[in-house]
Amino acid sequence: MTLFAGIMLLVNAMYNVVVWPRFWTRVKTDARAHDDQGRATRFLKVHAILIGIALLIAVVSAVAGVMLLLS
Repeated sequence: MTLFAGIMLLVNAMYNVVVWPRFWTRVKTDARAHDDQGRATRFLKVHAILIGIALLIAVVSAVAGVMLLLS
């Protein structure tokens, strides 16, 4: 079971690292991301926070997965 959990944590980390940066490129070029003066809107700020959290979870998942596989 530990092997399965470690592999799943690494798969989760890899998925997050692949998907979220690609989503960020779409968010930052969206018309709702900046106002008429070019300032970042809430749309951009909220998505930046959510993507940052998802990438942080990816790092934690990767570390936990490696720790499980090495134990």
